[in-house]
Amino acid sequence: MRGIIWIFAALALAPLLSADSNSPKYTAAGVVNAADNLPGLAPNTLASLYGVGLSYVTAAMTPADIQGGALPTVLPGTGVRVFVGNIPAVIYYVSPLQINFLVPSDLLPGPSTVEVALDGLNGSAVAIKLAATSPALFQVDAQHVVALHADGSVITPAAPAKPGDIVILYATGLGQTIPNIVYGQLYDAAAPLAEIAEFKLVLNGETAGPEFVAYAGIAPGYAGLYQINVILPKSTKANPEIQIGIGSQLSRSKLYLPVQP
Repeated sequence: MRGIIWIFAALALAPLLSADSNSPKYTAAGVVNAADNLPGLAPNTLASLYGVGLSYVTAAMTPADIQGGALPTVLPGTGVRVFVGNIPAVIYYVSPLQINFLVPSDLLPGPSTVEVALDGLNGSAVAIKLAATSPALFQVDAQHVVALHADGSVITPAAPAKPGDIVILYATGLGQTIPNIVYGQLYDAAAPLAEIAEFKLVLNGETAGPEFVAYAGIAPGYAGLYQINVILPKSTKANPEIQIGIGSQLSRSKLYLPVQP
């Protein structure tokens, strides 16, 4: 599932801005969570930025761009850099209208800024506010979350899960882990959430017990991507609404998991 990290590159574009110079143009409203395309970021969250004049080319990170496990802060031949709180951000994808990047995990919750530079031309430093967590599930379409069967095959309405099955979900914005991962480095082992006691799995508005969450933490071999291994309760109804969260912070509603009893 190496390709799972690129799924957010195809999110719908936000409304465009009018360019009046050669520098990148964007606003704070165009900086969103890459999983659900909604406002709300936290440290170590995969993010998308929409605007105009962001890049002269379209490019995505490739395995060759990862050296010694270190992820790039500029993709070769693009000249595009993103700074969050003045820290160079890892960049996954650039195009003239969209950039996908990783919010540095070194930052603390609170006020921050995002700034794009293109070949030395800097756009505005727009103000954002980072939360401690900003949970969001990745989506395969407007209604369904990205989910896998235990054998790695994709869960779809045509290939649904069943009550009692193990289901693998993917998310971002779930905060710190144990151990705390070094920013910009791939980590090939499991790293559970630091706030695992506060983690929630919510099905049709009801919180499932902790015994139904086998693992919630970093997806091994990725950065900013979280994996949740869920054991569906035997009582799970058909196609439940599914949310995850930390404490009172929940992912968006009206997303569904294909399940057939």
